[in-house]
Amino acid sequence: QVQLVESGGGWVQAGGSLRLSCAASGIILGTNAMGWYRQTPGKQRESVAQITSGGSTNYADSVKGRFTISRDNAKNTLYLQMNSLKPEDTAVYYCYAYAYYNSWGQGTQVTVSS
Repeated sequence: QVQLVESGGGWVQAGGSLRLSCAASGIILGTNAMGWYRQTPGKQRESVAQITSGGSTNYADSVKGRFTISRDNAKNTLYLQMNSLKPEDTAVYYCYAYAYYNSWGQGTQVTVSS
């Protein structure tokens, strides 16, 4: 059974940084494509960043140059480094394993104040 547990969210002023973590069990992150998504009330969940099993990355235009997705295979943990945060980055952030349907964690809240 795949379990993903997000952490690292919090409150930060605009321009600040946060690093989100996604601890995985029941899955080997290094051999799976993974992604970070975010959702605000009343809106659909949107893709923020992806990393393939080979390590290739892709980002939404809105976060390109500010966010970095990475993983530590030894710790089986996925990360999202978020810099130069903006109020519009405020959302609940989730990690996801593409090969495992509905493998959403509980999410972690990120709040960016202006």
